[in-house]
Amino acid sequence: MTRSEHIEWCKARALEYINIGDPQSAYTSMVSDLGKHPETEAHPAIMLGMGLMMSGQLSTPEAMKHFINGFG
Repeated sequence: MTRSEHIEWCKARALEYINIGDPQSAYTSMVSDLGKHPETEAHPAIMLGMGLMMSGQLSTPEAMKHFINGFG
């Protein structure tokens, strides 16, 4: 699987949690899945997302969906 294909797979899985209104699990899923590919395991958005989560900026499903869809 290419890096791009892997990221799309990660996004699709994370967005399943958005669809049930669980942004925290969406982030956890995204980070966990990114770690499963050598080209995405150290993606810079992982740390960015942690900071945004801790400051409450990703606490809604809408905010988290925007963040997840921004991965590339």
